[in-house]
Amino acid sequence: MRVGILGGSGFVGQALAARLAADGHRVRVWTRRRERHRELLVLPELELVEGDVYQPGFLREQFAGLDVVVNLVGILNESGRSGRGFFRAHAELPERVVEAMRGVGVNRLLHMSALNAAAQAPSHYLRSKAVGEEVVRRSGLRWTIFRPSVIFGPHDSFVNRFAALLRLMPGVFPLACPDARLQPVYIDDVVHAYARALTDERTVGHQYNLCGPEACTLREIVARIAGWTGRRVRIIGLNRTLSFAQALVMEFAPGKPFSLDNYRSLQLDSVCPGPFPAIFGLEPASLETIVPTYLNAGRRFDRLRVNARR
Repeated sequence: MRVGILGGSGFVGQALAARLAADGHRVRVWTRRRERHRELLVLPELELVEGDVYQPGFLREQFAGLDVVVNLVGILNESGRSGRGFFRAHAELPERVVEAMRGVGVNRLLHMSALNAAAQAPSHYLRSKAVGEEVVRRSGLRWTIFRPSVIFGPHDSFVNRFAALLRLMPGVFPLACPDARLQPVYIDDVVHAYARALTDERTVGHQYNLCGPEACTLREIVARIAGWTGRRVRIIGLNRTLSFAQALVMEFAPGKPFSLDNYRSLQLDSVCPGPFPAIFGLEPASLETIVPTYLNAGRRFDRLRVNARR
């Protein structure tokens, strides 16, 4: 099939592009800066196109001749606090995608949303995701929506970020929202669901919650990461007031590692009401079976660099 992936240069997008290329599909990925993502060009049958997906007419031109469009575009934070950035990425862009698909007669859309997306959700992130979902549902296209919990895997911005922060802490780690419950799902399992939905007509018109096999508190997850990385650290769970204060301060840190919008999203447990959808035919992988392999691999490389004096 000829598949276009919006957000194909990101964490999930690169994994999906590799899977679809391996399955024999022809893949087109769009990026603002082609040179930054040249590693994708090693994939057979992949076309990497530079351009602005918000530019009038660009999507319609690029979608011509495709069989399927996959929209993975999402941001965890915006430059300000108004919500405008979230709604541009999660609501305005899906509208443009749907309009362009209709214009050129492409009618199959796989769309990435988020667990807990709802109009009355506490954060801009979740509310904007809900608007995007509604755009897709009302599109008249043959759609499938995916709503994952937090996604983990090599090169993720979840486990790896906490591992990096733990390395910086001198024995004490102040953790905001320690009792928030998450059900992390492995990147390969998410990609598998997309790849199956691509050719399974039974998934048309349905949305699927994607979670791993175990729900844990954020404190439990961070404690496990500390153990897997060999860090002896005391985790100090912050109450709601101090968690809010930490988010407020880190709004201004480089890269915005934690924000008020993140804090508000964590007021809802990101946990699936049921098991991984049986239609995709797999048992999801756990944190314990996957995370130590890539965190410990990093530690081995560090030791090799030290021994080589690099």
